[in-house]
Amino acid sequence: MVELKVRKFGNSLGVVLPKDVINRLQTGDGEKLFLIEVAEGDYRLTPYDPAFEKQMERVDDIMSRYRNTLRALAK
Repeated sequence: MVELKVRKFGNSLGVVLPKDVINRLQTGDGEKLFLIEVAEGDYRLTPYDPAFEKQMERVDDIMSRYRNTLRALAK
């Protein structure tokens, strides 16, 4: 467990992530992180965009249904 302290940054509030957390999240300055609400009111901080993941699931579905058509178009 990593304890974070909420601090004031200008007119906003924020937290500073320790270097080891940054490394584990494989993120850096200017990168986006997503705070996702999970079961029982808990939150998960992740570099993975859940909306992008849903889009990729749709792409996989389309690619599997139209595999032969896509293969013919790739020639």
